[in-house]
Amino acid sequence: MVVCGLACWRCRWLLPLLLGLAIIMGIIALAGRGWLESESEPYVQQASLWESCTRGEEDLNWSCESLMDYGWGRAAAATYLVGFVILVICFALAVIAFSIDILRFNFVRGIGGLLFVVAAFQIIGLVIYPVKFTEDIPLTGDNMFSWAYGFGWASTVVVIGCAFFFCCLPNWEDEVLGNIKPTYYYSSPERAPYLN
Repeated sequence: MVVCGLACWRCRWLLPLLLGLAIIMGIIALAGRGWLESESEPYVQQASLWESCTRGEEDLNWSCESLMDYGWGRAAAATYLVGFVILVICFALAVIAFSIDILRFNFVRGIGGLLFVVAAFQIIGLVIYPVKFTEDIPLTGDNMFSWAYGFGWASTVVVIGCAFFFCCLPNWEDEVLGNIKPTYYYSSPERAPYLN
């Protein structure tokens, strides 16, 4: 026997949970020093959203310069940070929306709209950074955009997915609130002759 429908009361926290996951990945991206790293030895270059560091092949100390001295560095950091702040606000709104017994579905759709704004800001920051970084900062050896940059993109992908779900959720308002009886499908009519 298969039950069609949403297990709404338990699964309603899935979207705020995914937003929390996006926040964690955003924190890792904002704090991580692995936006750009040397791909192989000697490891002479690493960068974060905030600074770029280099060192000589035999030197153990990193020499860092702030990316906030560049206009594009401030723009990339500002757009990603604004997106992150709006994401935290959306998370708080989602927790409030899903903790009330009577969901306000227009409110939920508004959260979805805000999440699209978050995604736009984060994508702008994630595109500005590599384009202008490779133009303005002299790179030494083979370099790659690394794990912290990947966490930034992962956060953005989760936000885009959540935005679609938040915008589409009001279409299934009755299922989520449990106003519709679930439909049961049986595998063979011999087992349930009373359905004929």
